[in-house]
Amino acid sequence: MPNRKFVTKTYLYDGTFEGFLSLVFDCFVTKTLPQKIEVESNYTPNFLYTPVIFEANLEKAKRVFAGIEKNIGYTALYNTYYAFLSNEKEKELNLLKYLFDGFMVGPKINNRLTIPYVFKVMAMKKRSFGECHRLKGLLRFQELENHLYYASIHPDNNIIEPLGQHFMNRLPNQDFIIHDKNRDICLLYHKQEYKIVDSSGLKIPALSLEEKAYQELWKSFFKTIAISERKNLKCQMQFMPKKYWKDLIEEP
Repeated sequence: MPNRKFVTKTYLYDGTFEGFLSLVFDCFVTKTLPQKIEVESNYTPNFLYTPVIFEANLEKAKRVFAGIEKNIGYTALYNTYYAFLSNEKEKELNLLKYLFDGFMVGPKINNRLTIPYVFKVMAMKKRSFGECHRLKGLLRFQELENHLYYASIHPDNNIIEPLGQHFMNRLPNQDFIIHDKNRDICLLYHKQEYKIVDSSGLKIPALSLEEKAYQELWKSFFKTIAISERKNLKCQMQFMPKKYWKDLIEEP
């Protein structure tokens, strides 16, 4: 990557996608590539790298967002977003390198899989997107006493926002909560608007009586149609990994 200055510093940001795009903007302006990029709240000081804090700036983020779509293409924007949702270490640094090259060569960057950081971005996108797609079919809403729909999930990647967007389109008039218990965050949807909040100390109301009745009916139906002689847990886990079973109503 020509015209890029490597600096032995750790760049810190707030952990949001907007915060990361703001950092990307400043890296392009200063033409610098740091040794590390970390979320500020997770940073442990050390004497090897000097920390530099980057504040989230919505205008900068919008400019980078639009620039990616215009100069590298929608596919690159899609790849960047889903790769950012990954739980992989050093995702930010790999994405920054991917975008640096992308702005130089355009959409062709997506075909250069022999470059390690391009390959890693594609792999991160694939895992995040795949998990989100899987949970669209596995997520189970339950009606609470206050007639609110609630669903808990334990995803590997931080896919609560695109997952929530899917159900906002499917259930536009229904208020609901999607609870990511691995990260202690909730997506709250109410009257065409949503926000993601910290769920520490969240108290979930009891299930409605009707919900309890339907759950018992579903479990009875699930057991009745099952053919014990054809039970194949290995095959079942290929389509419905065991790590997701804790959030299912039925018993696989």
